Amino acid sequence: MAILVYTENWDGKFKKLSFELVSYAAELAKIFNTSVSALSIGNVENDELNKLGNYGATKIITISDNKWQTLDNQAFTSAIANVAEKEAATVILFANNNIGKALAPRLSAKMKAGLVTGVIGVPLNINPFTITKKTYTSKAIANIIIKTPIKVLTLMQNSFGIIEMPKSAVIENHTTEINVSDFKTQVTEVNKVKGKILLNDAEIVVSGGRGMKGPENWGLIEELAQLLGAATACSRPVSDEGWRPHDEHTGQTGKIIAPNLYFAFGISGAIQHLGGVSSSKCIVAVNKDPDAPIFEAADYGIIGDVMKVLPELIASVKEFKAS
Repeated sequence: MAILVYTENWDGKFKKLSFELVSYAAELAKIFNTSVSALSIGNVENDELNKLGNYGATKIITISDNKWQTLDNQAFTSAIANVAEKEAATVILFANNNIGKALAPRLSAKMKAGLVTGVIGVPLNINPFTITKKTYTSKAIANIIIKTPIKVLTLMQNSFGIIEMPKSAVIENHTTEINVSDFKTQVTEVNKVKGKILLNDAEIVVSGGRGMKGPENWGLIEELAQLLGAATACSRPVSDEGWRPHDEHTGQTGKIIAPNLYFAFGISGAIQHLGGVSSSKCIVAVNKDPDAPIFEAADYGIIGDVMKVLPELIASVKEFKAS
């Protein structure tokens, strides 16, 4: 019996997201009085794999072969199921991101396991197994009971934290018998975004809406983001108008993010937008409409014209950094 956590790597390196997952798995292992097995798929060096042991993994299982460099949902699900059965895993963890949302339901169906997505904490009870998640665009909390012997969970990013819990981890190479024909996905070209912080990785996000009045004013958003080491984002109307690229669109129909700090400049706060950002630890909103819905979700709010507030905020940040 073990807790199995699927850890993603980017070009052979782990990021905060994977360390948070292992930290969460280690907390579950205490509750179940068991151990954590971390699974890594792809070519990752041993020095990088050993980092997972710093957060509570006692066994690190690696599947490394060039054919695993490209994510294929069907093949990866089969490999994860194979490892889960070998480890007798009763709880299998994924991140609540695009990859986790693609793999977790497939694995749930394959292993006849109960699935809860977007969990935000450790179980309230283990008999019956009761876990908490946000629902209704984060306006309510739901306690879900899973009755199946195996549970599959996806953890909401930034909902648990990173806890160092050094363990002496053993690295184990795993070979799974999957035919080349099982890989249905072929990548013909890869275009990576360079020179900017990706939204899903960002601790701080600076976002703008139609209150920015036009793309010509976006230099203020970008300047503040650069000063804070933040990613830039926008509301759906902004991306629909072509002011900003669609990969910056946050909301239910865009990217769902959970940074530590989220700035909303000139965003009214429609329910669809709030559904994608409400898990942020702190929301700062600036809008000239005192009745804008964004203020209901914001931790701090400024009623004012963003074109006047932003330059003053930028000047204050520059002054602070210079001191």
